[in-house]
Amino acid sequence: MSTQVEYARQQMIHQQVRAWEVLDNAVLDVLARVKREDFVPAAFRHVAFADAAVPLAHGQCMLAPKLDGRILQALGVLPTDHVLDVGAGSGFLAACLGRLAAHVRSLEIFPDLADVARANLHRAAVNNVAVEALDALTLDEQQRYNVIAVTGSLPAYDERFQRALKVGGRLFVVVGAGPVMEAFKVVRVSDNQFTREPLFETAVEPLINAARPSGFVF
Repeated sequence: MSTQVEYARQQMIHQQVRAWEVLDNAVLDVLARVKREDFVPAAFRHVAFADAAVPLAHGQCMLAPKLDGRILQALGVLPTDHVLDVGAGSGFLAACLGRLAAHVRSLEIFPDLADVARANLHRAAVNNVAVEALDALTLDEQQRYNVIAVTGSLPAYDERFQRALKVGGRLFVVVGAGPVMEAFKVVRVSDNQFTREPLFETAVEPLINAARPSGFVF
């Protein structure tokens, strides 16, 4: 591994991720251990550590490193957790989740992107992540996961994801329409009670097939 690549990785962590208030040592460690450059399409490998989203097929993208860091920190993933990752993309965030959790189910609506994510995860020897080609908006599960990361935005909040949390489970979700959206952490505190904590403003492409009403209340 080249010294130049490792320097660029450390610069990414210190100048982008830590600078955006990601201070959890477990998160910083996993971002150092999972080789982001191996999940970036070859044509964009030169910007693997840039403070920007990286284009993927079908108009999708890898999230910027600092956003991955904020998601991981907000979710507080434990070694015993079972995780749902919505929007596998190239598999990078799923790999990070896999290094922190017991098991990750990662969903990707585009079959060819799902294949890419599987291949990337296999090369990275992340063996506790299962990638499925599936539209997450067809799910209707109850109390199945400890952690859910929704990496595409929801123009209107969809309660199906919070229903899939176990009691004590944590959900990361971005809600709203551009140019500015709000990231939330949702926690299931009992069978019928949830808390919602606003985290930060951002802008993320919406999930494919997500409802896009003219107005909503969250």
